[in-house]
Amino acid sequence: MAVYKLFPIKDATIYSGYPVMNTGIDELLEVTSEYPLTLTPSPRASRSLIKFDQTEIDDIITNKISGSSWSGSLKSYISVAEGITQTSTIYCYPVTGSWINGTGKYLDSPQTTNGVSWDFTRYSGSGLWDVDTTRTYVTSSYPDITQRGGGTWYTGSNNPHITSVEKFQTFSQRSTKDLNINVTDHIKLWHSASNGLDSNYISVQNEGFILKWDDNIEFTASPSTQPIMKFYSVDTNTIYPPTLELKWDDSDYSFSLLQIETTDLFIGLDSNPGIFYSESVNRFRLNVRPEFPVRTFQTSSVYTDNYALPTSSYYAIKDLDTNEFVIDFDDNFTKISCDRNGNYFDIYMNGLQPERYYKILIKTIINGSVIVKDEDYYFKVING
Repeated sequence: MAVYKLFPIKDATIYSGYPVMNTGIDELLEVTSEYPLTLTPSPRASRSLIKFDQTEIDDIITNKISGSSWSGSLKSYISVAEGITQTSTIYCYPVTGSWINGTGKYLDSPQTTNGVSWDFTRYSGSGLWDVDTTRTYVTSSYPDITQRGGGTWYTGSNNPHITSVEKFQTFSQRSTKDLNINVTDHIKLWHSASNGLDSNYISVQNEGFILKWDDNIEFTASPSTQPIMKFYSVDTNTIYPPTLELKWDDSDYSFSLLQIETTDLFIGLDSNPGIFYSESVNRFRLNVRPEFPVRTFQTSSVYTDNYALPTSSYYAIKDLDTNEFVIDFDDNFTKISCDRNGNYFDIYMNGLQPERYYKILIKTIINGSVIVKDEDYYFKVING
């Protein structure tokens, strides 16, 4: 019942058409394939690099997840989507080799070249991408010597516990355009390498993700195949930077309370002071009772009795201004727990954008009926 969001420590787009240009602080990340109709038309592509802090990843896996089943997802939010006229697939791989973020923006004048680019990992003239494809499970791609570069990445691993490092998401004309790719295997490889658990396996260090179109789309000399996806970067002035979302099930339902059986129920939210610092972890508790209790002869108020929600109960969080789910209902990872004092769930505030208001929703299933309670449970996260 836990969701933890991390924000990138660096990201950038690399462009084959501008082989030494750095975009380390641009507000957008691009994954494109274009065929500009100029006097000398030539296909070109762009790819995105995103990296998250390995120390923070290790801390979550070791000290918070602590052996529970978990999942990791790379999420990025769309700003511009054009040319998606057919089924198109973006692939996500773990990058090989370190790279420098740089301080450039798209089409700076003069051009900024002090960080990663299509040709270089560091700055113009330093640190060519290692395109030696003889290394096991490592590849690069370049259509000809003039466009050589574009990053290098792992395509596989000899670790038998890893399913695949080739992850992808397919888009169609009317599908959602936000990126949401399961990267659990990438994270497992990074955590294993970071903690010296590789044994005889290939050591895959965390150098981030690379996002690119399918090989069948990239560098296609066709004016009708020009998919353009632009996502918000970590330097955006919006509330939509990329996130690495780690989710795990640490729910506990060892309750001794009477379980509520009526769909006419009241749910109150306790332990909500209303304002939290971004470093906070808060345990919210629920007071549950029938909205119309059965009349009985007794000396105490029936409204003081606390009931338990069924095990199929979940929480979600919405941004109050945009009304978008920040954490959606999840049957595996947003379960509501219960102990002798009642139902509860924990929220990690550092995964929420500070200086914004949020509201909590509760979903439960009683006798086959799905009930969603939106009772204006608000709170705000502030900078610590």
